[in-house]
Amino acid sequence: MRLRRRERGEGQFGCLVGLIILALGVFIAWKMIPVKVKAAEVRAVVVDEAKSAGTHNDKVIMGNILSKAREDDLPITEDKVKIRRGVNEITVSVEYTIPIEFPGYTYQWHIEQSATNPIF
Repeated sequence: MRLRRRERGEGQFGCLVGLIILALGVFIAWKMIPVKVKAAEVRAVVVDEAKSAGTHNDKVIMGNILSKAREDDLPITEDKVKIRRGVNEITVSVEYTIPIEFPGYTYQWHIEQSATNPIF
């Protein structure tokens, strides 16, 4: 008795679904990665300003953070930046929401960044 394997080409639908999922993933990444990079740049400024708190006053720290936010077109205003100085440390916090437009939906990405460092 001989068994025959029949190939009917049923894999085309699975390939189509895979390509649609891949295209969707690429589209989401295309929208989200630039925002993530800009948020990381602001995070770096927050950390740097917290490290240099001994040489900068609060106005300089606020100005540098807001300058970077304007440069990157991020919705950060003075009321979203909190600077708290303790006896021996400083905490710089930034909290903001970035709207990301998708077809038929706007995702509100809420970002909180904070850095605490000792003041020398």
